[in-house]
Amino acid sequence: MVVSLSVLYPADCCSKMLECGMVELDRQALRRRSVVLCKQMVVDELLIQSLQADNILTEAMADNIMAEQTAQKRSFRLLQLLPKRGPRAFSSFCAALRDTEQEHLCELLTQSPEKDGKETHLKRYEDSSFPLSTEEGIVAKRARTQESMECSLDADSPINTPVLASTRDFYLSHCQQSYRMNSLPRGFALVISNVTFDPCAAPDLDPRKGGEVDDEVLRKVFTELDYVVTVHRDLTAQGMRTCIENFCRRPDHRTMDSCVVCLLSHGVEGGVYGTDGQLLQLDWVFEAFDNAHCPLLQNKPKMFFIQACRGEEMDCGVEQLDGPVRTSSPSCEQRDAGREGQGDADSRQRGDMGRPRIKLPQRSDMICGYASLKGQRICTAAMRNTKRGSWFIQELNTALRLHARDTHLADILVQVNGRIKEREGYAPGTAHHRCKEMSEFTSSLCKDLFLFPKYQ
Repeated sequence: MVVSLSVLYPADCCSKMLECGMVELDRQALRRRSVVLCKQMVVDELLIQSLQADNILTEAMADNIMAEQTAQKRSFRLLQLLPKRGPRAFSSFCAALRDTEQEHLCELLTQSPEKDGKETHLKRYEDSSFPLSTEEGIVAKRARTQESMECSLDADSPINTPVLASTRDFYLSHCQQSYRMNSLPRGFALVISNVTFDPCAAPDLDPRKGGEVDDEVLRKVFTELDYVVTVHRDLTAQGMRTCIENFCRRPDHRTMDSCVVCLLSHGVEGGVYGTDGQLLQLDWVFEAFDNAHCPLLQNKPKMFFIQACRGEEMDCGVEQLDGPVRTSSPSCEQRDAGREGQGDADSRQRGDMGRPRIKLPQRSDMICGYASLKGQRICTAAMRNTKRGSWFIQELNTALRLHARDTHLADILVQVNGRIKEREGYAPGTAHHRCKEMSEFTSSLCKDLFLFPKYQ
């Protein structure tokens, strides 16, 4: 019996250390900053994986945290667990914050109580361009500025984790029912980003501070997804048209399996602005890539991402009532009597002279993600953070890096919608405080669109 107790005692001791072993000063720092952490911290897969790798969280704990439906609930659940996870939990948590580019929260936690007084508060208050409450003034990482139409608001940052690769097994089990996607490169990607506008020709269009962050994020992620990326910045409406026409006419589209077009600018419903204040109509853009005008991309997926406002009204959100969550409308699948996909593919390519060729609709195989909704009663203004880029591009970047390996693009954009829905502007004292944004996408894809990153 004595031997049995001596064997069990160390394990029991370790268990109690995990529950009670956090240093009291660290525990107090977490408690003191819990409100701020719940508001600002981004608890994503990277942060959780970092804590798992350091043996701070078990797999079950990680699953429970990520199962929470809102960002604040995930943060709250994590902060409940950390004080019970041993003396290393605090330092590991700070390291995870640094790894996920949330250094300002790490600095806040490690700041000594003596320095966290009135002097610090007054300094940061004076740097701010609008009034902050006492607590918000202490924890503000940097001055926040109010901008028109597109607003710089929150502290989230785009992730830089490498794009996760598709496995051979996943490719083999999904390639038959999806678009062909094995050319190297996968295709060409065009990014047009208008940041600075002509003050004489377009006096009402402010510089899109932070817009350069978005085009760099897109360049990096699509390069890692095996696209040849070209970035053009600050083009007039005619310059944008010329750039797109030249892109459509590239003869090497013939050997590629897809293409990507990203337009980042100020905008209105149905169009985006050139730096001269003239509009480029989006319908013209889609027409340039349709089956008649861009035959080399027929039957190939064409992806569009539009980071632009579609109106000037701010979506202030509405209070959610108790009740079931409304689900998205079911997709509609229309089947016709065409026989494409049946018979010998080679004979279709030769085109038997005795039979008419299969016809294609004017426009097909396109998917377009928009940063904001097409307004019926209210057109929302797309949110942009001046140092970290727009909400939409941040979430698109994150979803592509983490989920493109095993998720088709339509589902990725649904995930982006869900993350955007959770986000909320943070600008106390302004009309932008607690403002909302909602992204959407349209699709004429005819198959699943898997990017199969890094699979050759």
